[in-house]
Amino acid sequence: MASHGHDKKILLELAKQPDNSRCADCGAPDPEWVSFKHGVFVCLNCAGIHRSISKKVKSIKLDVWEDEMVEFIKANGNASARAIYEKAVPAYYYRPGENDSILLREQWIRAKYERMEFTGETKYPPIPYTTGLYEGMLWKKSKENGHFLKRKFVLAEREFSLSYYNKENESKGPKAVIFIKELNAMFQPEKIAHPHGLQITFHNDGPTRNLYVYHESAEEIVTWYNAIRAARYAYLKTAYPIGSDEELIPKITRNYQKEGFMEKTGPLQNETFKKRWFALDSQTRKLFYYKGQLDAEELGVIFIGTESKGYSVKEFVPLNTRGNKWKYGVMVTTPERQFVFMCEQEQERKEWLWVLRGVLRRPMAPQDYTSEVNAMYKR
Repeated sequence: MASHGHDKKILLELAKQPDNSRCADCGAPDPEWVSFKHGVFVCLNCAGIHRSISKKVKSIKLDVWEDEMVEFIKANGNASARAIYEKAVPAYYYRPGENDSILLREQWIRAKYERMEFTGETKYPPIPYTTGLYEGMLWKKSKENGHFLKRKFVLAEREFSLSYYNKENESKGPKAVIFIKELNAMFQPEKIAHPHGLQITFHNDGPTRNLYVYHESAEEIVTWYNAIRAARYAYLKTAYPIGSDEELIPKITRNYQKEGFMEKTGPLQNETFKKRWFALDSQTRKLFYYKGQLDAEELGVIFIGTESKGYSVKEFVPLNTRGNKWKYGVMVTTPERQFVFMCEQEQERKEWLWVLRGVLRRPMAPQDYTSEVNAMYKR
């Protein structure tokens, strides 16, 4: 029988192989844990999820391994497991990364290994996000009083629409019909103060609207998310028939690159600074600002173009802010005006400068010129 030290040496060498050198589930580098039920190398965070499912998880370095387990791992590994458990993952299904929420990673792992949704076997009834029509109840934040109320939502891929109703009685028709063309969805558990919190943004002709929803079931809210992604993918395939999956998949949904509070003054730069919530959608080159972080509509939006078009971002502290609590200033210059924001901490300013300059450096796409024209500059 091989020594325990020899077994660990074998596992460490296996973990260095290209297919095993990243977590099988979230892609985190240098995984040090193994699910010996599925024969995959996983990171610490994903190992915790596997343990809650099967308990058959061990640390390469800390635990004692039996020869039979090591032989099983040698015969399997991440590539072999992927060929089985990820054989038929739909192109639109969101594959979470190491920085995604525990909710997304847990449901991805459960979908793969517990529910075996992606093995290519026929399932009946069909998985909800494959049907093109999905409906159910979600808790939605009320615009009037901020309370979460149970509302019916209907997603219709054929009509490329998401509707919701104020009452369970549908006879009066939907409260709103949201077209998939202008819809985005992102998980916001901390912001919404619920582990299953989902933010849905959209706009037709006016300001961007925000819906904040959640469901008690983790599986259900992730199903809603992937059903929305499926509808968005179908729309993009129609709108861009020659677009490849490599081009279209990043456009299905997106997260804000950065969010947080800054203080903002008016166009004369001598008005009182007011605390505002900012969100940068780097894909659309838009910096939104709100009175509060759960507002239904923005106060304004600033388009971030390129330096060649008269846009710039730099450190700046106006004289009238000296002595204020928030001391770290940022100036965003556009062809129309200058915006001055103040951050509470220097690290916050550095982060805002870094992400805004990243947008500045990126060439504008044809659709960006339309966004630039439609951007609303408000005080």
